Amino acid sequence: MPNLRSHAMPRRSVATPAPSAATPGRLKLGAVRAGFALGSRLLPSRTLKHAAQLFATPFPSSRTRALAAAMDPAMRRGEIIIRGKRIATYTWGDPVRQPYALMAHGWSSFGLRFQPWVSHLRALGYAVVAFDQPGHGLSGGRYCTLPDFVDTTNELGRCFGRAALAIGHSLGGAALVLAQDQAWQAQKLILLAPAADMVAATDRFLHMVRLGHNLRARFYDWHERHTGTHPQDLQVHRHLPALGQPGLIVHDLDDRDVPWEEGERYARYWPGARLVTTQGLGHHRIVDAPQVIEASMAFLRGEDVGNRVIGSPNLPYGL
Repeated sequence: MPNLRSHAMPRRSVATPAPSAATPGRLKLGAVRAGFALGSRLLPSRTLKHAAQLFATPFPSSRTRALAAAMDPAMRRGEIIIRGKRIATYTWGDPVRQPYALMAHGWSSFGLRFQPWVSHLRALGYAVVAFDQPGHGLSGGRYCTLPDFVDTTNELGRCFGRAALAIGHSLGGAALVLAQDQAWQAQKLILLAPAADMVAATDRFLHMVRLGHNLRARFYDWHERHTGTHPQDLQVHRHLPALGQPGLIVHDLDDRDVPWEEGERYARYWPGARLVTTQGLGHHRIVDAPQVIEASMAFLRGEDVGNRVIGSPNLPYGL
């Protein structure tokens, strides 16, 4: 059974088991890597364009899982047009008359992923608003980046007004923090396995597809041209010290997608945040694990949850 540990843990490396045999998925990834490695040398401009499109395209499973999700009879579906894109929304309760919680999903996920949270939040008196980011779930659009996550979160938050609470997973957690710099704010934040470093995330993607080193600087230039933001400006430690609201960070030691150290960085740079470390949940099961929801509800009731992480900005990340 996964363990929930309400104290900061030391850095721990997680080894990836070696494959015992080739599978279709691994063979396909191998072909993609070979194509990018060769294309980086022979057709650099075309290869760079292909890498950028792949980087900004959510997995199709986001839409298929959203279509297959069970619909709560108490939920109301709606749409909001943001920057010309149709954004699907899901509402429980009345966010105009009740304090509401905004739920922000992660990359290639969808808003109804948070349904296990709804009954718990409603019992505490919150209305709940979830939504699908552009290119995700039932929303329009094809491409999406973290700046799109931030813009959509901020605009949707402004439509519903200041939130009593915002809960975000992975890239959605990063978007919530970056949106706090703007006109919309949430009074409390709960972040599950939040991504902290867009530079590191971009480097992980480039390494995964084996894009040539000769194109990496050009890839960063592409990101800045198309989003108006350099990935360095999306490193959340640049924004966390200014946050004044309380927050809870929950991150798993066995997270293979966003390292635990990134969640620890949130807790260390954010004056009002506390860290809960889990083990055995990974990056995805942490979203609806009962012990994570229970710890989050205790945090909202004002109970002592997690630990305050004390560190100096002068120390390397992860210490």
